[in-house]
Amino acid sequence: AGAGGRRPPPRRATGDETPAAVAEETSRRPCDLVILGHASKEGVKLAEEVISAGHHHLLLVPPGASGRAPERWLICVAVGEPGKADVSFAGRLARHLRAEATILTVLPPKIFDFRIMPDFGAGQTVLQDAYIEGRFSPAFRVRAGKFKPPVGLERLQSGADLLFVERALPTNLVPNRDLGVQIAGDFGGGVASYQIGVFNGVVDGGIADADTNSEKDVAARLFFQPFVQGSGPLKNLGFGIAGTSGNQSGTPAAPGLPSYRSPGQATVFAYRSDGTAPNTTIADGRHVRIVPQAYLYSGRFGLLAEYASSRQDVTRGAESRELDHRSWQAAASWVITGGVPTYRSVDPKVVFDPAAHTWGAWEVKVRVSKLDVDPATFPVFANPATAIRSEQAVAVGLNWYLNRNVRLLFDYERTTYDGGFTTGDREDEKIFFSRFQIQF
Repeated sequence: AGAGGRRPPPRRATGDETPAAVAEETSRRPCDLVILGHASKEGVKLAEEVISAGHHHLLLVPPGASGRAPERWLICVAVGEPGKADVSFAGRLARHLRAEATILTVLPPKIFDFRIMPDFGAGQTVLQDAYIEGRFSPAFRVRAGKFKPPVGLERLQSGADLLFVERALPTNLVPNRDLGVQIAGDFGGGVASYQIGVFNGVVDGGIADADTNSEKDVAARLFFQPFVQGSGPLKNLGFGIAGTSGNQSGTPAAPGLPSYRSPGQATVFAYRSDGTAPNTTIADGRHVRIVPQAYLYSGRFGLLAEYASSRQDVTRGAESRELDHRSWQAAASWVITGGVPTYRSVDPKVVFDPAAHTWGAWEVKVRVSKLDVDPATFPVFANPATAIRSEQAVAVGLNWYLNRNVRLLFDYERTTYDGGFTTGDREDEKIFFSRFQIQF
């Protein structure tokens, strides 16, 4: 019933306690609209049509606690932002139905938005993201400020959604954050998307808050999800290609070149540098990255793969060369029980609740990644006694999703090296990672 209108008496169905629960709880907390008995997709679509011009939020409650994707949803629509009364209402109704309720806020369309994300980790304060975005249509958005350039597939994932605690080796070769302006858009409901922008330019894996020279980088990405509008096993198949191109120049005091790290965050590769022109390798010309990428999430299975090539012109003294460093990764996962994998982490269908004998979602995972430094780098531009020629990492692990907000990650990763030590190969790195994560 509409606000202020008369609510019809509930229709009770034999063997279904949902109508009675709805009648009891809506008598204590009125809603503007209740949609019951519709399939989830049609129900959400109808609710969106009803409130498209309003300022509301939806309460989504799948009936029952079977752990499977529900065939029906109860959708309650209320005016305004969710408050304490709405959260309490959601909790009571969810307990009635032995289900997990979700409140989804639906606001009137707004053109401009912003994001500010500080990071206080490792005893430092870093401003990771700070940008404003104008959403003029699904096919045309403009973003300006500091953010992730549209390049690495795993880098573009939120840190809270990563399959492993640390990103794989290809992340060494793609930019982290940069200052710039970008346009982006989606076509066909996400079937195709594009991003293209102009940035100051950072070194591989770099993050910067200021420009150090007059050169700029162009970054672009095309990504396709051809079956995203369907419902088959390839619905969550995505693939595309990204890249950057620009000129970078360094000096002996600021070479403009990266160092590369191991999964344990140890520096395993660096160019020659002692602050003098004869003995310091500097960036000196074109820098081009090419990054093909893909993922597939089907049923309980997930797969993510990407390849990165970073070609950089460098100079040391009278020697100049274009160096091409390359890296790749393939990561697979299998949700044992309780959830469905996606690019944005696992969506747990049951929560950790010992009283109800439900234990959340469990996921096993494996990943292989490798980074190869261009052989022409040695010995002129890097010291083979301290800088590796290649590294290969193999990781396995287990993730436990207690609910949508809490998860635990356990990883074991072993990395082997070619070179990087005075008498041969750098010692293998063997590391165990764990993370307890609360996201809200």
